[in-house]
Amino acid sequence: MGFSRKRLGIKGKPRYTAYYTDLRGRELSAGTFSSKKEADKAWQQAEAKVAEGRAGDPARSKQSFRRYVEEEWLPHHMMEATTREGYTYSIYAHIMKWFGPMRMIEILPSDVRAWVKDQQDRGLSPATIRLNKSILSGIFTTALNDQVTALHPCKGVKTPTVPKKPLRIVSPEEFDQFYFALPTEEARLLAEAAIESGMRWGELTELRVKDLELINCIVTVSRTVVEINPKHHPEGERFLIKEYPKDREFRRFKLTPQMGAKLAQYIKDTKLQRDDLLFVYRPEEPAPQTQAQPTEHLGLTEPNAAGRRYRHGTLSAYSAGKCRCQHCKNSYTVYRAERRAAGKDGPRQARRWDTDGHIPRRWFRDQVWRPALAASGLEFKVKMHDLRHAHASWLLAGGADLQVVKERLGHGSISTTEKYLHTLPDADQTALDALARTRSRSRR
Repeated sequence: MGFSRKRLGIKGKPRYTAYYTDLRGRELSAGTFSSKKEADKAWQQAEAKVAEGRAGDPARSKQSFRRYVEEEWLPHHMMEATTREGYTYSIYAHIMKWFGPMRMIEILPSDVRAWVKDQQDRGLSPATIRLNKSILSGIFTTALNDQVTALHPCKGVKTPTVPKKPLRIVSPEEFDQFYFALPTEEARLLAEAAIESGMRWGELTELRVKDLELINCIVTVSRTVVEINPKHHPEGERFLIKEYPKDREFRRFKLTPQMGAKLAQYIKDTKLQRDDLLFVYRPEEPAPQTQAQPTEHLGLTEPNAAGRRYRHGTLSAYSAGKCRCQHCKNSYTVYRAERRAAGKDGPRQARRWDTDGHIPRRWFRDQVWRPALAASGLEFKVKMHDLRHAHASWLLAGGADLQVVKERLGHGSISTTEKYLHTLPDADQTALDALARTRSRSRR
């Protein structure tokens, strides 16, 4: 049963605070009023809401956005570890500074529109603004469901248009050119397995011998691995293995006999066991250049601040001339290598990535993928995920059934698979041939 309690205000005037009991038996305030009649009405309304199951603590609406996000939403909202990592970064980089001090009840659609405009003025891309708004919308959806707010301030607020770019697919000729530029047999096998299976990076780098039925050339995709900041990992590690792929469904599909034979031979040559990773982190230490190259033909550097010039490929050019061309950097590399060989500098050990054997994505991209891409001479900046796109596109271009391709790639919707139809560079050739035939009739 609710009640009103009399107390004296700042100026000695009587004030009445309304109290009611919530579903947990806690005594909560429904507000303070100047008359007992108003206070009684307030606690009666609050108790009526409790009976209907619609009651919320009015004080919760007055908490700051920062407190709600840091103490309620982020700790208790269920999401993937990688999602939590990305959301946490976006919240503190783009959202918290603007909304953090504001009370939840005070945030209105006009505030969200002003925030969107501020991001646009700061030069954030439309895709980033859309992502930030979707995170903010998720926070207020939960707050609305929790009866922290009675208004969803993101509803009806628009963000800048994100243009849809055409999907650029790697052609078979481009893949071959890039494939032969990869530095090791293992890197080439990894790329070939990606193009032949369409697996995602996390699925491919978590693939183990036990996932392959080499006699039937069948692969089972049942896990994936993600690389995250240790503070978002349950055990403070770098790699987190999830016992389900992205679409949360296991899938099985066949490889070509040629691919199956290559994988079988690789497993035999490397003596892998049933539970071993198929592809592992194997850094190759770069061999230091220990021999100086002739520098007479290289000319002189640009004048430094003192107006002096130095011959390229010398220590003076690197140190005093501040030249950072490859010749001058090589000269400094040779100098440092010679000092290390003589035991003079006590160099630190070469950096090794914190890994349990899984291939770090950044290491693979910087040390293997990008150098091979530069060596291949391709103008198209191929990414690892582009091989998955190419797998789907090549299958459909070759006449594969749309539903079969959907199941091989683990797409949640067939509309996702349909976007790969007619994406190869020569896919529009039939239309051009038809146009040419039609035009040729007018020239007869």
